[in-house]
Amino acid sequence: MMCEICRTEGVKIRTITRTYGKADDLLVIENIPLIVCFPCGESYFTAETLPEIERLKQSKSSISNKRLVKVANFI
Repeated sequence: MMCEICRTEGVKIRTITRTYGKADDLLVIENIPLIVCFPCGESYFTAETLPEIERLKQSKSSISNKRLVKVANFI
């Protein structure tokens, strides 16, 4: 697979977890595919991933499971 930024071979697909919103409106999305290019150091979502993230955010009440989330402060 080729990097869209530097056009070199060697990108990998990693999965990440991201949070959107806060407090009662918090949504955690797990296993989001992220393209990581080791030669240039860039990481980015594909054009197909971004609309899916938005779809998940819009339909969070019908597709998500409630879990307790611990929060720590980094000082």
